[in-house]
Amino acid sequence: MGKTNTKKKITIENRPELHIAKSPVTKPYNDIELDNWKNYSHIKTDTWWEFASRDNTNGHSNDYHGNYIPQIAQQLYERYTKKGDVVLDLFLGSGTSAIEAVNMNRRCIGVELKQEQVDIVKNKFSQKELVTDVRLICSDSSNKNVTEKIQAELDILRENKVQFLMLHPPYDDIIKFSDKKEDLSNCKNTDEFYALFKQTAQNGYDMLEKGRYAALIIGDEYKKGELIMLGFECAKRMQEIGFKTKACIVKNIEGNERVKGKTANLWRYRALNGGFYIFKHEYIYVFQKV
Repeated sequence: MGKTNTKKKITIENRPELHIAKSPVTKPYNDIELDNWKNYSHIKTDTWWEFASRDNTNGHSNDYHGNYIPQIAQQLYERYTKKGDVVLDLFLGSGTSAIEAVNMNRRCIGVELKQEQVDIVKNKFSQKELVTDVRLICSDSSNKNVTEKIQAELDILRENKVQFLMLHPPYDDIIKFSDKKEDLSNCKNTDEFYALFKQTAQNGYDMLEKGRYAALIIGDEYKKGELIMLGFECAKRMQEIGFKTKACIVKNIEGNERVKGKTANLWRYRALNGGFYIFKHEYIYVFQKV
């Protein structure tokens, strides 16, 4: 009788090490694995955002009047940045953008006009984080010279450009943030506010990597009995600079505000008497540098 050949045929199925690993399908600007898109149900993809309350965990707090809620950064960073990317915030305020960058393994360069506010934000990070992850600049974001300071920080981080731009300016003169004449909340009129905002956005555009994204968080205002569409006008100026508009998101601010009396009967009376409506939303515009 012939000898039976018992040699096992080598196949990919019985030799897992022969499998060629398939790289996940992602976009150049985020880490979302599109092959597993169903695993990202927490990422919002519609234009109506509502959050029950402000996230005050993981380093965040509500100790600064006028800061945006951290959930916005969480959503935008996951959608438009990759781990290790550098976020530029030209209106740093209480440091929400920087705190969430560290929480999500990103980095941040923050520009703030007031030195005392920069010092407060510094205390929210370790000395190591202030070297490797968060770089703080006290400067006027609307001054062209700020780009040189930002570039110096990028050199330290070994980057040529930033990968995401965050803009959360004052809503004209609704809240006065300082007594400095460079402060956008101290502009003589709304036209001056628009001009300084446009220059700030231009500085951000110049520092942003081509193909990457920017976000503008802003609301409107009533002034002298008239609706002033700050959001639309600021978005228009970003378009004039060269940004391509990708989305306009409406975020419900009800439940996130801390303005005393905002929902009291007095406001209903004023609305009925003045012919206006009470704001319960703000905008998040998303742009791309093309």
